[in-house]
Amino acid sequence: MPAITADTTTLPRMSAAALDSTERPVKSLTRGPRGYEGEGFPVVRAFAGVPAAVLDPFIHMDQMGEVDYEPGEPKGTDWHPHRGFETVTYMIDGRFQHQDSTGGGGLIENGATQWMTAGSGILHIETPPAELVESGGLFHGIQLWVNLPAKDKFLTPRYQNLEAGNVELVASPDGGALIRIIAGELDGHAGPGATHTPITVAHATIAPGASVSVPWREDFNALAYVLSGRGTVGAEARPIEQGQLAVFGKGDRLTVTADTGQDGNRPALEVLLLGGQPIREPVAHYGPFVMNTREQLVEAIEDFQAGRLGIVPPDAIMPHTSNR
Repeated sequence: MPAITADTTTLPRMSAAALDSTERPVKSLTRGPRGYEGEGFPVVRAFAGVPAAVLDPFIHMDQMGEVDYEPGEPKGTDWHPHRGFETVTYMIDGRFQHQDSTGGGGLIENGATQWMTAGSGILHIETPPAELVESGGLFHGIQLWVNLPAKDKFLTPRYQNLEAGNVELVASPDGGALIRIIAGELDGHAGPGATHTPITVAHATIAPGASVSVPWREDFNALAYVLSGRGTVGAEARPIEQGQLAVFGKGDRLTVTADTGQDGNRPALEVLLLGGQPIREPVAHYGPFVMNTREQLVEAIEDFQAGRLGIVPPDAIMPHTSNR
């Protein structure tokens, strides 16, 4: 898993848990079903079966892959619209090419993150670059949808390219875990992502038998999704493994521990930690649009059909088709 790595002995360490800290209990464990997105790339629907009120301010999350493509197999999406929220695409392994109708875009690879604020409306495409289609290779990432409050639904669209080297790296107190902070703040360490909705997103690699306990804002919800490996979550040590999501209850700290024995091809427990300040507003969600009312959804569809969400640029990249 080549998302940026580092020697934890040289990194700043997070603070040990205070004696008066309150461990967040595990409220639920769910397993995301597998499906297909875009032109047919495999995903795990990480939030399936979890109540929307518990996820707020998050709307949707897919684990893309992990899949080792044969030559000619890699697939992406065609051009499509978004309005009313932000998409966060974190590429752990492999490469994805992005382009949007406002001029944003670029190559996302090996630990980089593309943060797109759809706001008032945007068209975009995400597709593997031609060389990856030709060669095949490993593809693994996450796409997260972050809601915007009503006051920000019609913001001017914006694109942020967060290279792997910009991510804030910290170690657990004993050095047994590497934590990559993509957005938000943990124990005084801040990630590079600029967000409209207060959130924290971090990727932790936890060595076999090691544990990470991180301080967590009490006004945030708290989720842990296992990308690979197995371990336990919470002070009650609930077993968890790849493809499962843990939802935590109230408190100011959350703990994840890696099992001593991991699979040979998965040497550590890889976990995505995320949470945010709930928006607590009505949500009307239809396909690529996340609004507050049904009327706004109808308006979004009409605006898309009329070309008011942008146009595909003349130099547009297009999905790659295989001759196999």
